[in-house]
Amino acid sequence: MLCLDQHADSGTDIAAPRASSLLEGGRGGSEVDRVHAEIFDAVMDRRLLPGAKLTESALCEIFSCSRATVRAALAQLAHDKLVVLRPNRGAFVWRPSQAEMRDVFELRRDIECLLIDKLIALPDLPARLKPLRDMVRHERQAFEHGDRISWLRLSNAFHVKLAQLAGNDLLTELMHSLCSRTTLIIAYRDTPAGSTCSYAEHEQILDLLEAADREGARQAMSHHLSDCEERMLEAQPGRVDPWSAFSVKLKEHP
Repeated sequence: MLCLDQHADSGTDIAAPRASSLLEGGRGGSEVDRVHAEIFDAVMDRRLLPGAKLTESALCEIFSCSRATVRAALAQLAHDKLVVLRPNRGAFVWRPSQAEMRDVFELRRDIECLLIDKLIALPDLPARLKPLRDMVRHERQAFEHGDRISWLRLSNAFHVKLAQLAGNDLLTELMHSLCSRTTLIIAYRDTPAGSTCSYAEHEQILDLLEAADREGARQAMSHHLSDCEERMLEAQPGRVDPWSAFSVKLKEHP
């Protein structure tokens, strides 16, 4: 099987969880689950970009698996809203429209402000936030070392892990889905040199939560997401080769 994890050569030792590992009690250990997780993480790490056509024969070669396995994994990714299955055309990594981008960010603002309310009500919140402090510290280190994949993973994981503190599995699953779609939006609209979620803004949100400043934390979260949305809506869609990071070149969607 060809190596898909291009994170091993980053030269840093930063704890950055793969996006597919963030949900507790996630998918099992079947071949379909393995292929699903590998494609999912390739999309989240921006090694596989919006618009890429997911050709079954190439995926079978990459993962040394059957077409039935690939088809089942693609069906799961379509359920995750990260892949679009088009009759007689094949599977493509989701490319968001402006309306879809607005919908995702609007829902994220509503959900994450609700999350702030739930977190403020928790006992011993500063102690519960300590792992998030470590995560943001690693996020800063990844940025300073130029470790883009770790930075992307940690930026995404911050919001999912914050949701996990609320103790509601459905809320965590929803945040995982919304964060995944946001990552694809950023991959489609952002430039290679553009910034993703800011670790400084994550630090500010944690400071306000520890101070039990409900309104301040809500405003900081809303601004954090609105700033990202505005940047994405102003940017032009990326035009780089969506399979350029892979050893096997698949046919690009015209």
